[in-house]
Amino acid sequence: SPCVFSTAAQQRSTGDECGPEDPRDEPKHPLSDCALEHKAIKLEEQVRDLTERYRKALADSENVRRRTQKFVEDAKLFGIQSFCRDLVEIADILEKTAESAAEGAEPSNPNPTLKKICEGLSLIEAKLQSVFAKHGLQKMNPVGGKYDPYDHEIVCHVPAEGVQPGTIALVTQDGYKLHGRTIRHALVGVAVESQE
Repeated sequence: SPCVFSTAAQQRSTGDECGPEDPRDEPKHPLSDCALEHKAIKLEEQVRDLTERYRKALADSENVRRRTQKFVEDAKLFGIQSFCRDLVEIADILEKTAESAAEGAEPSNPNPTLKKICEGLSLIEAKLQSVFAKHGLQKMNPVGGKYDPYDHEIVCHVPAEGVQPGTIALVTQDGYKLHGRTIRHALVGVAVESQE
């Protein structure tokens, strides 16, 4: 349906007449109604496409933000991992030294200096384990548990005497976890059925 346009100048010149205007005075539209509808449909498609792209970009940026945040949190938690590996070596040496000193400080040996050294080493070992726990480093205690290849490394097989085959019977080197992540596997002996 053709649109009727009137301007203020035309209304002044015609007075109170409000009849239809002369079709020759209508402005010429370069685009037809069909072309305008087609253009509107194209623009709506572009808006939908851009909206979808925007949503995907927003989701991607949120995923990147979450991954980056997780990376930063992991870096804070596990940044001391190599330092902890070095410290557990020292803890092993300290534990073996404390055990040797305790063997030398038997009740039959009245040496008070050796007894004090043994007590001091035990205190240092306890303090070191408390510092480890404070920072999320924990010693594994696998004896009696099931073998787990993610936490343990088998170094020998032990005859199953009083324990179920497949369980860990002895530990030759302690394993450690940092915030639940194994940083050093426990070296273990697993119980097996004895061959008769």
